[in-house]
Amino acid sequence: MTRPTVLFVCVHNAGRSQMAAGYLQHLAGERIDVRSAGSAPAESVNQVAVEAMREEGIDITARTPTLLSVDDVRASDVVVTMGCGDACPVFPGKRYEDWELADPAGQGIEAVRTIRDDIKGRVERLIAGLSPA
Repeated sequence: MTRPTVLFVCVHNAGRSQMAAGYLQHLAGERIDVRSAGSAPAESVNQVAVEAMREEGIDITARTPTLLSVDDVRASDVVVTMGCGDACPVFPGKRYEDWELADPAGQGIEAVRTIRDDIKGRVERLIAGLSPA
């Protein structure tokens, strides 16, 4: 059985999608392939998001915001969007989820912790839905 691939997409690929990818990789390990991208990527990952994830023991400092491509979507089994609207191409047969989450850009650590914790719960539910019983 091949591993499912999950793609997390947000506008800047600097906060929400990076935290989600970090959690999925940390919690699922080798069971699920993880990708993330943005419709208008920032130059670097949000440093407050990096700090919030560090508090969880997850290091996302080496991640780089990446431009979303049609091939990214095509290669994924599940596409999770977070505020990127219609920028994400749609392919039949793909599973799509839209997570309504506040944007951590410009937020302080307290607000980003709340967003991070919301993302963690959603990632845990996603893993449960993808993992064999």
